[in-house]
Amino acid sequence: MKEDNYLDLDFKEIKTPFEMDRREFVKLMGGGLFILFTVGDTLGYVEAQQRRRGQDLPTDFNAFLRIDEKGEVTCFTGKIEMGQGIITSLAQMLADELDVSLNSVHMIMGDTDLCPWDMGTFGSMSTRFFGPPLRAAGAEARRVLLEMASEKLSVPVDKLNVDNGVVFEKTNKKNKVTYADLTKGKKIEKHLKDKPPLKTPAQFKVMNKSFIHHDAVEKVTGKARYSGDIQLPGMLYAKVVRPPAHGAKLTDADLSEARKIDGVVVVNEGDLVAVLHEYPDVAEKALALVKAKFAPSPSRLNNNNIYEHLLKAAGGGNEIAKAGDLKEGEKNSVHVFDETYYDSYVAHSPIEPHTAVANIEGKKCTVWASTQNPFTAKEEAAKALDTNSENVRIITPFVGGGFGGKTTNLQVIDAVRLAKITGKPVQVAYTRKEEFFYDAFHPAAIIKIKSGLDKNNKMSFWDYNVYYAGERGAAHFYDIPNSSTKVYGAERGTSAEIHPFRTGAWRAPGNNTNTFARECQIDIMAAKAGIDPFEFRMKNFKDPKYREILKAAGDKFGWKPMGKSPTGKGYGIACGSDAGSYVAMIVEVDVNKKTGGVKVKRVVCAQNMGLTINPEGATIQMEGCIMMGLGYALTEEVQFNNGEVLNKNFDSYELPRFSWLPKIETIILDKRNEPPQGGGEPAIITVGAAIANAIYDKVGIRLHKMPLNAESILKALSEKK
Repeated sequence: MKEDNYLDLDFKEIKTPFEMDRREFVKLMGGGLFILFTVGDTLGYVEAQQRRRGQDLPTDFNAFLRIDEKGEVTCFTGKIEMGQGIITSLAQMLADELDVSLNSVHMIMGDTDLCPWDMGTFGSMSTRFFGPPLRAAGAEARRVLLEMASEKLSVPVDKLNVDNGVVFEKTNKKNKVTYADLTKGKKIEKHLKDKPPLKTPAQFKVMNKSFIHHDAVEKVTGKARYSGDIQLPGMLYAKVVRPPAHGAKLTDADLSEARKIDGVVVVNEGDLVAVLHEYPDVAEKALALVKAKFAPSPSRLNNNNIYEHLLKAAGGGNEIAKAGDLKEGEKNSVHVFDETYYDSYVAHSPIEPHTAVANIEGKKCTVWASTQNPFTAKEEAAKALDTNSENVRIITPFVGGGFGGKTTNLQVIDAVRLAKITGKPVQVAYTRKEEFFYDAFHPAAIIKIKSGLDKNNKMSFWDYNVYYAGERGAAHFYDIPNSSTKVYGAERGTSAEIHPFRTGAWRAPGNNTNTFARECQIDIMAAKAGIDPFEFRMKNFKDPKYREILKAAGDKFGWKPMGKSPTGKGYGIACGSDAGSYVAMIVEVDVNKKTGGVKVKRVVCAQNMGLTINPEGATIQMEGCIMMGLGYALTEEVQFNNGEVLNKNFDSYELPRFSWLPKIETIILDKRNEPPQGGGEPAIITVGAAIANAIYDKVGIRLHKMPLNAESILKALSEKK
């Protein structure tokens, strides 16, 4: 695929009239084949989301692709590319169903004027939920082209075949016509009464094959363009006065000194106080001269009292799963385990901070934004401008990481408001301090588990109560006759009565926390039973898919029965599922008893994700999950006090480093005949639990709170003595 073409298409639209709608775009682009189609039940999920957000899904067609007079294919998707590789895997799906080469497919992603509505890029849902309608579009386009070729070649459709955009007679390959010949100078709209089936795995030429991400060269050479790279004539760089703490209210702002700087534009409108200049460093200098006063935050929460507060604010629980009778199960238990687990607030910390460039010409506002949900950003920008959403266009270039954190769009709102006030294009780009302050953090959470073993060392009951992590990953998958799973408190929210700041989705939201607690509890029970943790899980799995996935990891790791933990080897296991995928992880660690430092030496991760569109891309995602998981497991914890976020940069918030890189081995089970599942998040959920269990196996200390940092390890070691 030619990524320079992708960038040309994406940014070329800047030059087109702002009033251009989709129909005018069709006219502008000239000849070609436009497929209008319905995809039936495959769009059920998307339709439900559209209805929920007040969107109207077309009843008779949905345009995902264009085939031009040269035979080139443009794929339109509301999904965005932020490093997860769908710029390649979505193109693979379309190329395979159309029978064209992958290099002929060019992507336009996250452009709200040109792409079909999309709820946002998160939850590992691009392949699962956008993939089927995209493939259906390709399959229908291929069938329409075959019918056109049948007329042109005077050959029945069943006597024709397609290869790389060339339709030919099966018995006479010289009798052929290209997609380009069929569509040149024409605009064809056609419905099919009978929708063609999607290809089977045996027919795949492009899907289920490995391809390097097609944006790789652009990104490693610096050619890739992000929102911060957009420069427009007359553009101003904005620096906004921010509160020192969440809940602090602006009472006064003295802007007199900032106004003395030549060329500085000062804005003071209600809650928006900003200084702007054609050079960002001058705007930064002007910001430093602003004397702002704030009423203090009412929050009195900090890292020491947050968990007590959260438990008090939780309210009643919602039972999401139940089996048998807990009292009967506890009565039949020989050993009862009553444990509490804690998780911290964690930042998203993307490489690219939130950035937006807004330009208003006439009634049309165009915004280039780093966002995971361009259509939501469109509605938010329209509301801020008090205009119809049709007057706002969001263009999403490459996004430099999101992990769930770029579903908030304050930078977009600031940029469009300032562009309207100043009458000039405006860029708002967060500093790292602002990125920490306005992050929608992974929520702090508490999990209380009471469980038991009967006289046969079988799990007899399981009473699971999760506070603020939500139900994703909360349900157990073990053979337990008596169990209850309850969810307390809002998983995510902005209420000052609950969290001291905004919280939100963080890669596999909540599942990291739930898997940590569940799999540590399983290890505690296995150790008490005197049974190898691998064997204990294999005996107690209810779903055979977990046995299959753990066996795959165990075989790769070379697991040998080691009996009761701790053994001093430093081996740890964790299993779970996320986004429809099953995952098992085995790690090996070393623990420095003098410093409390943990070195993860080896990670083996096996994943069952159904049909894998791009195995190479899926492997990269698994490796990325593992490395990112080392952060939440070992060091990442947001520090705060009375509404102030104390982390201002990476000198006080430690992310995984290259020196931490363990030996990583991945296994993706061959399940090409099963539906594709999510691949961007599953591997991260098991990292914390596997490391915690490995630390116990190495030095015999059981940690109940993440991160599993050096301070907590040294404290536990001293208490053990």
